[in-house]
Amino acid sequence: MPHLHIETFHPIPLPATSGDVAFDFIATSRGEGKESLIATRYKGREFFILHKKSGEKDLLKSDKITRPSPNFLIKHSLLAYAKGSNSTILDSNVDTAGENVHLQTHDALKSVDFFANSFPTGSEMRLEVGFGSARHLLHQAATNPEVLFIGLEIHKPSIEQALKQITIQHLTNIMILDYDARLFLEFVPSNTLSRIYVHFPVPWDKKPHRRVIGDAFVNEAIRALAPQGRLELRTDSENYYRFALETYSHPSYVSFEVHKNRDIAITSKYEDRWKKMEKNIYDVTLINDLESPEKVLEGDFSFTTTKIEDAILPIIERQLFRREWGFLHAEASFDIREGGWMVRLAMGSFDRPEHLYLIVQNGHARYFPTLPVRSSANLNAHILLNELLHG
Repeated sequence: MPHLHIETFHPIPLPATSGDVAFDFIATSRGEGKESLIATRYKGREFFILHKKSGEKDLLKSDKITRPSPNFLIKHSLLAYAKGSNSTILDSNVDTAGENVHLQTHDALKSVDFFANSFPTGSEMRLEVGFGSARHLLHQAATNPEVLFIGLEIHKPSIEQALKQITIQHLTNIMILDYDARLFLEFVPSNTLSRIYVHFPVPWDKKPHRRVIGDAFVNEAIRALAPQGRLELRTDSENYYRFALETYSHPSYVSFEVHKNRDIAITSKYEDRWKKMEKNIYDVTLINDLESPEKVLEGDFSFTTTKIEDAILPIIERQLFRREWGFLHAEASFDIREGGWMVRLAMGSFDRPEHLYLIVQNGHARYFPTLPVRSSANLNAHILLNELLHG
């Protein structure tokens, strides 16, 4: 992850700009192990730069929850803050190279809002979950130019490599999103996808609840798939293969196919490695037999206009609220130097929690950096949060 070690941290008067990067406010942790979050805006993205002590040095890096893609956004913003605060850089892994030309000329990288507010229509769509090296995704897009491919990945270097190749190969039918697939499926319209590819996901043998494939994911996949649409798992893990077989068997009115050591047109670098080790490769494919009704969710993420009192913060900070539909957890709290306060939230489903921040300034609340995904669990968590904020 890009980072700088500086001699001394200098909070600058905010809001301020340094070159083409804007810094809006600083929020400082109220708990032990003081750390600060610097609200940053660059190229239409909002995120936090994290400051904390690291031994005798001060560390600047991106906050994990709000971290943007590509890495150039972080690198440029870190250097901009160091320059704007006249900080002495002791060491870093941040180069001063300009933005990669291949990342400047594409528009394949999308935000969550792009899909949540107006999901693409008009062509066959396929989804690949955790595309890794993107070999399969790029091959499929090049082979099927009439199909729109959506690639989900949370590994930043993999995203950047895919974006470079999309530009180099002049592919116009791929959209890339840095997001959790289990949350993404919540706002895919019903009967929309013809394929969902899950190739060589992390097996999570010791933490099976973290696997992409699970009852909730399969149920959402069935809803999002068109009739005869396919959810394709390809894995070298015999544990995952057996787990998927059991999970695929739970819903009614589906079919599934099983293949062992089947060759496909394009393989990932991981598959090449497993084959050299003579490991078995399993394909477990669920075939959707139903047309699903449209998903209807009531409500939005607006807050009551009544002023929020600062006295409410000690009541909710570090509190965990469990309900049948899921949970709301105020994990950590921060004081905003420019006025107000902030809470780091985990909310929604136990299996698919959403992580983001709540900012309260001048008695009014907003989410940062974006609204939660519009799922039933998140909407219920928002209702609860709204009630707590107003006593």
